[in-house]
Amino acid sequence: MNYVTAILPAAGLGTRMGADTPKQFLSLDGVPVLLFTLRRLAACPAIMDFVIATRAEEVDSVAASVKSENLGRPIRVVRGGDTRQDSVANALAEVTAEADLILVHDAVRPLVTLSQIERVISEADACDAAILGIPAMDTVKEVKRASLPTDVALVTATIPRERVVLAQTPQVFRASMLLEAFAHARQDGVTASDEAGLVERMGHDVHVVVGSERNLKITRPGDMELAEFYLRQERAGR
Repeated sequence: MNYVTAILPAAGLGTRMGADTPKQFLSLDGVPVLLFTLRRLAACPAIMDFVIATRAEEVDSVAASVKSENLGRPIRVVRGGDTRQDSVANALAEVTAEADLILVHDAVRPLVTLSQIERVISEADACDAAILGIPAMDTVKEVKRASLPTDVALVTATIPRERVVLAQTPQVFRASMLLEAFAHARQDGVTASDEAGLVERMGHDVHVVVGSERNLKITRPGDMELAEFYLRQERAGR
């Protein structure tokens, strides 16, 4: 049985939410989003331990909160960085040598399902790298930004929708592969918006497992209301 370590980057300020409270600490179903997400991941028995990367001033309070969850598995809380990539890199430094697979999941994607988690882990176990993703429903345009006005862009190409997916998390990788990708990114001064981007630049194939629109990332003000709606539907069996 593979040893899976889960990393949760949770150091964001959530400025796009327009709220004083960082989005990972907003309340969903009576608990902070971070804890809600942690519980969802903990429902997967394949995950043997967790590393949470949060802001320096929140390390102690987060550690106390997750300790009260009594998950029966080790949870380490570490200082995050200025970017998602920095936070994941700090968490990777704490990953045990026993880990075969490393799963990275946004702390603010609370509605991921056990089936999605298990499917992406299984695919990564078979193929070394897998992510959740959903097909693009809208027409996708490649653009270049115009200098003025700043809210106008010039279309340079239309990308066929069948060639596009919107990446989600969890993203799961063979531990050695992810560590190598991060080491090369640090050496080359490269930044990517997700872990798969760093793995891809190493020439590795990344497989996509179909996710769901309900596995939303809480980013904008209306996302909490949408998450609560999806949660009600889920509990109603819809």
